[in-house]
Amino acid sequence: MKHEVFTRELKYIKDERIRKSCATILDLLPDYFYKIPASSTGKYHPDFSLGEGGLVRHVKVAVRLAKELLDNPCIGGKYTDNEKDVMIMTLILHDGLKSGLEHNKYTQANHPTLIKNFVIENKDKINLTDKELDLFSHAVESHMGPWNKDYDGNEILPIPKTKYENFVHMCDFLSSKKFLNVYFQNNEIVER
Repeated sequence: MKHEVFTRELKYIKDERIRKSCATILDLLPDYFYKIPASSTGKYHPDFSLGEGGLVRHVKVAVRLAKELLDNPCIGGKYTDNEKDVMIMTLILHDGLKSGLEHNKYTQANHPTLIKNFVIENKDKINLTDKELDLFSHAVESHMGPWNKDYDGNEILPIPKTKYENFVHMCDFLSSKKFLNVYFQNNEIVER
């Protein structure tokens, strides 16, 4: 199953129902998600997220940043376990349709809306409450933050407003910073 690529990250989700829902969506994602680099041009992400599997590594770093922050009681204490689980799920899935439903050469500016709609369209295959689906939808659709425009400069995505939306955006944003150096071995983050 495709979701096994994220075995470690899925374990960060405490609620089995939410964990299984995330795994189900991961298995439904197009194969390209597991193969492409995080940046189609190489301009906007650090070295670890370039090349084959780079998008997976970018997602893993965003999720690991979230876990580290949420494990800190000064930060994580502001969220319930359920909210933490949904935010981790959101980060695992946030770029699931980065190149669209079919693999396009470049990042699709509306990919946050595409993945939001994809999860909603498959909600009969998962087990999220309406409240959880709403939190996911708003956080994933706003994860691009101020880079919410299409290639013609039209605003097409919301900017983060809630603490959940801002948290998801922050983790994705930090994972994309070119100064970041994260070490991987067999596509798993390693401490050095």
